[in-house]
Amino acid sequence: MHLIKDNSIVVTKNQYTAEEFIQKKIDLLKDEVEPFYAVDLEDVCNKHIRWITLMPRVKPHYAVKCNDDINVIKLLAYLGAGFDCASKGEIKKVMDLGASADRIIYANPCKQSSYIRYAQEVGVEIMTFDNEQELMKIKQIYPNAKLVLRIVTDDSNAVCRFSMKFGADMNTARKLIDKAQEIDMRIIGVSFHCGSGQMTSNAFVDAIQNARMIMNYGNKLGFDMHLLDIGGGFPGNTGTEDYFTEISVAVNQALEEHFPDDGHIKIIAEPGRYYVASAYALATNVIALREMVDSETGNLKYMYYINDGVYGSFNCVLYDHYVPEPHVLTKGDLNEKYTTSIWGPTCDGLDCINKSIQIPKLNIGDWILWKNMGAYTISAAVQFNGLPYGKPIYFMSKHFWDSVKAAFQLIPRKHQVDTCIMRMNSCDCSNEVEDDMLPWIPEDFIEEAAVVTSQ
Repeated sequence: MHLIKDNSIVVTKNQYTAEEFIQKKIDLLKDEVEPFYAVDLEDVCNKHIRWITLMPRVKPHYAVKCNDDINVIKLLAYLGAGFDCASKGEIKKVMDLGASADRIIYANPCKQSSYIRYAQEVGVEIMTFDNEQELMKIKQIYPNAKLVLRIVTDDSNAVCRFSMKFGADMNTARKLIDKAQEIDMRIIGVSFHCGSGQMTSNAFVDAIQNARMIMNYGNKLGFDMHLLDIGGGFPGNTGTEDYFTEISVAVNQALEEHFPDDGHIKIIAEPGRYYVASAYALATNVIALREMVDSETGNLKYMYYINDGVYGSFNCVLYDHYVPEPHVLTKGDLNEKYTTSIWGPTCDGLDCINKSIQIPKLNIGDWILWKNMGAYTISAAVQFNGLPYGKPIYFMSKHFWDSVKAAFQLIPRKHQVDTCIMRMNSCDCSNEVEDDMLPWIPEDFIEEAAVVTSQ
């Protein structure tokens, strides 16, 4: 048996869609295997190009919490992005993969004291706060920190709302600036977050205006308020391109009005799902089924059990309010559809992915494709019941690979990466195929990433 190494990057002669890539791999498999992701690194590159084209004044700082995949971090670091880190572990991971401290914002308003000390030790200076107790804690531990004051926003139209937990209102923000002046702490700017998966531009426009007022107040008190962090919330699923364009146009106009480019103001953002949501497609296998008769209609209905669930890749159903849509990869009759529920593989009754959906009849061993599975999926997955979740397999056309391959040759700056915290899948959930069926021949091994090319 030939094992495709974890973190393999498949370099293809031609450009593939995720569905084409998954189908090609499935066609090579003889037996039931574990779930796997097809990760389109080219899609991540295209997202970055789109960002810097539509919002050239706003430097993206990738939100590591969204998906802490080491190959995504390496690629974005190479492309010039910064990083939004929320913990010691995320800071260490990003720096171990080659990013310098000045490209990191510690964007968690409520931080563990030992993590603040760690940030000081490694030189991460910029961090957020939103209350007086946090301000005093940072003063005691890291008095030379550069502080960014997080203000509250209207995130009522977001998928995941944060303002109920984080952010100072306008009056509190002014009081915090007063307090910072009193204790001689340095505030350099303002941040906000309009909620994850924000689908309207109004929240960004209003927040930018409020940030301008708070920064004006700080400037009057003698602070050099030169950093604006417009947070995350940018949509990243396939089909949300128009929403992102609308948001970028509104953000650019608001910035031009309230923060004209004078060479002094630095503007950053914290996109997460924007970069990775559409880049990840998950392939799952039907491992069991139950056929039943609806007592009211007399129609057949089905329960399907697949080999990944809400404790694994589909934790986004519970934590991110996501409603995943199955795409059947079968050659059977696709016209006749049945009422269906789809369940994960664990012994827990909570492990339900779709309670009721109309799809064609499936058989044990059939495959289901799930698109837009890159955001808040593997970053929060666990192996409950000892069951593995999807293993990433990366692919990219040779045209793109030739442009970015140096990203995967980056030498760690300080330490070897602690693989036990990398959130990558263990070898026991890898996919194996016969040697004579393997279409990709190992060409090189670069740090954690093995590069293989298609024949």
